[in-house]
Amino acid sequence: MRKRNIRFQCWLNESEADYLKKLAGKSGLSCGVYMRSLIKGLVPADRPPPDNHKIMNELRAIGNNMNQVAQKAHILNVIDSKRYDEGYSMLKEAIVTIVNAVSRPCKVERKLE
Repeated sequence: MRKRNIRFQCWLNESEADYLKKLAGKSGLSCGVYMRSLIKGLVPADRPPPDNHKIMNELRAIGNNMNQVAQKAHILNVIDSKRYDEGYSMLKEAIVTIVNAVSRPCKVERKLE
């Protein structure tokens, strides 16, 4: 069963249709999904560059290694584990910030009269 059972037809000229297809393509969404996002007041973010996935995997691997060293440091009490844990937390926050900046849609303020 379809969740959307109301059809809405919209007429565009060639340049408007091309622009909509370009914007939807940059975000990796279909034109319909792109338009529904705009109706909800969200502008979809552009699809991240192809090497973004590789960069994020490298950052996660670095964080994973840091976590393993931190666990060993806690057991052996060899390094300043508090300072190391703070650095690890900062790395995790940076990863979340990067993901949010690249992939989250932004909210659009609109006034309805």
